[in-house]
Amino acid sequence: MADEKDRLGDKLRDKERAEEGKFFAERDRAAVEKLRKQAAAADQDRLAELTRNRCPKCGARLQAVEHRGVTVEECPNRHGMWLDTGDWETIANRERDSWLGRLFFRPRL
Repeated sequence: MADEKDRLGDKLRDKERAEEGKFFAERDRAAVEKLRKQAAAADQDRLAELTRNRCPKCGARLQAVEHRGVTVEECPNRHGMWLDTGDWETIANRERDSWLGRLFFRPRL
């Protein structure tokens, strides 16, 4: 009878250890996942900062240039120029009869 009590106590201790192992494994898994998400967010921010104000084709830093009263960002290697929404509206107001003006000021249905 005493031998059976010892086996039962051993089984209970083994079960406690197993439950404890599961608890710590789950806690470690959650901590690692949280660290992965933080690292991914930091990488995304770093990538956004590296590509800000750069030409998407060649990666050169864009230069602010004024064309007809509108300041635009232009690639120094002649790969294009970029305008903000306000710049488009300024040009469209000046060019109401052109295709650009008709695009912005067409009647809404």
